[in-house]
Amino acid sequence: MAKQYSNDVEAADALAKAYQDLRSEIAKVVVGQDEVVKLVLTGIFCQGHSLLVGVPGLAKTLLVQTISKSLDLHFKRIQFTPDLMPSDIVGAETMDKERNFQFVKGPIFANIILADEINRTPPKTQAALLESMQEYAVTIAGNNYLLPQPFFVLATQNPIEQEGTYPLPEAQLDRFMFNIFLDYPTYQQEINIVKNTTADFTQQVNKILSAEDIIAFQHLVRRVPIADNVVEYAVKLAQATRPGKNGSTVANEWLEWGAGPRASQFLVLGAKCNALINGKYSPDIEDVQAVAKPVLRHRIVRNFKAEAEGVSVDGIIEKLMAS
Repeated sequence: MAKQYSNDVEAADALAKAYQDLRSEIAKVVVGQDEVVKLVLTGIFCQGHSLLVGVPGLAKTLLVQTISKSLDLHFKRIQFTPDLMPSDIVGAETMDKERNFQFVKGPIFANIILADEINRTPPKTQAALLESMQEYAVTIAGNNYLLPQPFFVLATQNPIEQEGTYPLPEAQLDRFMFNIFLDYPTYQQEINIVKNTTADFTQQVNKILSAEDIIAFQHLVRRVPIADNVVEYAVKLAQATRPGKNGSTVANEWLEWGAGPRASQFLVLGAKCNALINGKYSPDIEDVQAVAKPVLRHRIVRNFKAEAEGVSVDGIIEKLMAS
């Protein structure tokens, strides 16, 4: 049962406190990666899925497991492999002893799904997962089965090893709210990681929020008031990525393809949540800019000139915000 609040201001204060408590619990196990933790939690409060991109050994799996423990949610990990079939994810109908068909649920029926190395499985299996992400339901033999709420997919990708992989097309990437880069830890952070992981001691993570609390906060985020000029800025930023009629000179010079309207929606939702977790009751343009890179980086495609001159996607987004 979600806690009841007398008004939205009280609920907003509770969300800001819960966010800080979650950060403290996650920090017991995950050293550093503060921006990554912030973005993953923001995506959860916005009812959005996240794609985590980083080389092996940066605690992507550990991060997702720790977050699921602190949120008191049902967690399932799916290791994507080239021989994984759609039925291995969503489930299948089987025949029981009385020769009656019954549906056996797959691992997708959980609150948090860790789709480990999603680019290692063929497009047919990727599509089964991505359809579930979009519809929050699966259809088997003509029957529709709703997924439990809240429902999030946190997928991981290894950016350096591409042999034998099936990269997600742009249309499927668009279903993820955030594309989050994980970087190497600093020298001091790596010392702390080594100390923590080579000692005979396991940190206990306390449960901070229930499923009902998260759903209530998701509705709260959507009720946050936002000024027209902030919405207009988010839409202009998304449109500035589109070469041609709506695009800026930056897009015309460096981009082959721009972000669609879903980017504008996620920029506004992310800005609302970013304001709340920072103790504000309404977002401003800085909140839009805070989530611009993870929202846009997988929705824009560089042209040949940008690739040849080594201009990064994040660098292009910075140019767009500056212009």
